[in-house]
Amino acid sequence: MSDTRAHVFVSGRVQGVSYRASTRDAARDAGLDGWVKNLDDGRVEAVFEGSEASVERLVEWCHEGSPAADVDGVDAEYGDPEGVSGFEVRR
Repeated sequence: MSDTRAHVFVSGRVQGVSYRASTRDAARDAGLDGWVKNLDDGRVEAVFEGSEASVERLVEWCHEGSPAADVDGVDAEYGDPEGVSGFEVRR
């Protein structure tokens, strides 16, 4: 199975609801590399790199996110991995 990269933008009530921490935990549990951060416009941006199946599961997970989140939309662009190592919450 080949690896892939998803660059994801999540809109809705996704800031101040532990969305980034929950994403980090879910990504680490799935064995994915990447990062997640809040954007000034209220969205959350994330990158997931790893197996196609695990990346796809995390993109699907983003539609629900943390228990307190209210997700309106998830936009994902797929491409080749860029070699990110580990998973971090960016500021």
